[in-house]
Amino acid sequence: MKMALVTPAPPLSLSGNRATAKRWSKLLRAAGHKVDILEQWDVDNGSYDLMIALHAWRSRNSIAAFSKRFPDRALIVVLTGTDVYHFQRTHPKATRTSLACANALIGLHDYVSHDIPTDFHSILHTVYQSALPLPASYRGLLARDYTLCVVGHLREEKDSLRAAEAARLLPRESRIRIVQAGRAHTPEWTIAARAQMDDNPRYSWVGEISQTAVRRLYARSQAMVISSIMEGGANVLSEACVAGLPVIASNIPGNTGLLGKDYPGLFPPGDSAALAAMMTSFESDFAFRAVLTDRCQAMAPRYTPEAEKAALLAVIHKISPEL
Repeated sequence: MKMALVTPAPPLSLSGNRATAKRWSKLLRAAGHKVDILEQWDVDNGSYDLMIALHAWRSRNSIAAFSKRFPDRALIVVLTGTDVYHFQRTHPKATRTSLACANALIGLHDYVSHDIPTDFHSILHTVYQSALPLPASYRGLLARDYTLCVVGHLREEKDSLRAAEAARLLPRESRIRIVQAGRAHTPEWTIAARAQMDDNPRYSWVGEISQTAVRRLYARSQAMVISSIMEGGANVLSEACVAGLPVIASNIPGNTGLLGKDYPGLFPPGDSAALAAMMTSFESDFAFRAVLTDRCQAMAPRYTPEAEKAALLAVIHKISPEL
């Protein structure tokens, strides 16, 4: 089958949507399909048997054009985060038009159905994003201090400096250090991150780094903090679980839809004091630390490339059994 995989993220981007597109193209090519990654589709891009479009709002023009040109061909829309939790509210007509064009919707965590109209529940499927284990050579890289990593672009939706602010509230004797990796989304975020480093000795921002460097950061860290106020099912969470790294996360659907509502490492979004208390417990309470570690490691098998590939192919087969 010839597929168009549309992502709004440009080729050199390290964003989650581009990473998902690259990973899925590899999985689908391994299954024998021909896949082209496009930033957008129009009639000049030619004919495809199927389109997979990431982000219902940012890919809306491609979705509308493909649906109009090939009304009888399969179209999958992947709900990646801000399309559900932001643009569905600020641009409801355009976003929901994209949903209506789809033969199937893919959500990246278990609770996407809670935030889309019930009309679309019957065509919604869940595909968990996968990650690869850390190389054996990374063992022994654990930092001497108590590093908690934060990985992702600095932007409002990520509440990116929440861990840094929480670190200011830690007891004097704490050894915790926050190491943050990710590109600043705006110049204002650059200024804010640098200001944090200037007067917060527990915080370091390393900027946008390679995937290899990110994986080495995982190996050096004791835990990951995910402080987002909205999230579509962060791939960094599955990366953490596969790396054996426990997670402390904000209590939002995009996180609980992967970790579970009963996961003990959840804190109220935007609450620096609650996050500081949880980080303190993680550092000082062996039993609490062990529970988080065990829960995350137990979830690792569902975040394998084989599981992701099987789930993705199952959606495609359901809407295009002849393909």
